[in-house]
Amino acid sequence: MTVRIPGQVEFYIRALAREYGRKRAPQAGSRPSALDELVLTVLSQNTNDRNRDRAWRSLRRQFPRWEQVAKARRQDLVAAIRVGGLAEQKAERIQALLRRIRKSEGRYSLARVCRMPAAEARDYLLSFQGVGEKTAACVILFACGQPAFPVDTHILRVSQRLGLLPAKATAQRAHERLGKLVPPAGMYEFHLNLIAHGRGVCRARKPQCPVCCLKERCRYYQRVKLNS
Repeated sequence: MTVRIPGQVEFYIRALAREYGRKRAPQAGSRPSALDELVLTVLSQNTNDRNRDRAWRSLRRQFPRWEQVAKARRQDLVAAIRVGGLAEQKAERIQALLRRIRKSEGRYSLARVCRMPAAEARDYLLSFQGVGEKTAACVILFACGQPAFPVDTHILRVSQRLGLLPAKATAQRAHERLGKLVPPAGMYEFHLNLIAHGRGVCRARKPQCPVCCLKERCRYYQRVKLNS
């Protein structure tokens, strides 16, 4: 099956919007700060959204200011975010990031990032140890409201099955390619709806192809039909 791009991407965006609803990106006043989004993304690693959010609430309840987080005893910070899993590693990473941000920015803030062009913001965020393509893209998209397309495991899997990405695409390649293929105005909605589709239908094991709204333009499904 030949994937015709960008026409196919527009089809996927519309089909998923019909299935999962339209998603409007929050306006500036209702978006998280760039630093909040950075730490939230660290907490999201290797866990589900529920435990991420529980860890976030516990963190902010015990340490309302970022200076308190940076200077907290490591064991106290670990205890605060334990529910999110991998608490030792995440606590170390969060404090290291806060120290770096304080040194670079003169305060515990990344507000300046959202005044940068998206490409410059990406490069700056990637210069922080422990910040990868997905984390940088999450900050740019969700906190700054600028075009970026974070690729998680669900998006990677679905995009590969659709034929938008090669089967062995690296995380960097996936972000670069999808960042170019997806129109800026559709990035927020397509990101959220692809995740919903990956969780509910296009699962890693036993994908629910018969009920998939994308199946007629899916390389994986066409191959399954030919082999059935």
